[in-house]
Amino acid sequence: MRITVSEFVSLDGVVQAPGGPDEDPSGGFAHGGWTHPFFDPEVVGGAFDQALAGADALLFGRRTWQTMAAAWPARAGDPFADRMNAIRKYVVSQTLTEAELGWENSVRLGGGKAADAVRGLAAAGEEGNLLVMGSPTLVRELLAADLVDELRLIWMPVLLGGGKSLFPDDGGLRELELVSAAQSPTGAQVCVYRKG
Repeated sequence: MRITVSEFVSLDGVVQAPGGPDEDPSGGFAHGGWTHPFFDPEVVGGAFDQALAGADALLFGRRTWQTMAAAWPARAGDPFADRMNAIRKYVVSQTLTEAELGWENSVRLGGGKAADAVRGLAAAGEEGNLLVMGSPTLVRELLAADLVDELRLIWMPVLLGGGKSLFPDDGGLRELELVSAAQSPTGAQVCVYRKG
């Protein structure tokens, strides 16, 4: 099983609430939707299309899954939305119940830590490419456990002055190799890193 993380990131490492003001205002974060001025359909949109096209399943934390589950089913008819709705989705959660998993093809991974739940998928014989979008708490845990094979970071030319990060702050050294980079006319940089 291979895990790819695809994220919007500000220059100061913030990933919180890229999509809209109500997405995640926790901690007093007031800049929700900060990616919109820098989005372009070819380079930035193309990076997400490419990541989703290569995925066999999606992996989410609870909060991101709930945000996505509220948004994507209503967008049916768009090829990206149709793929998001049809693909298998794993959500790591201690609190969601099976009855709450109304988004098509969603499966709850419960139990202990997220890293253990993901290892459990591999032990159960699951194969292929898992794509994580959003879910900074989940990503931090997966990075700390050395379970992420590829980071697709879309660096946006903005400083947000604080907010959630996806990078572990445990003092661990993790070397990555830059395998591709593309610049958007809006100033965004799409950089793909793999474990060295």
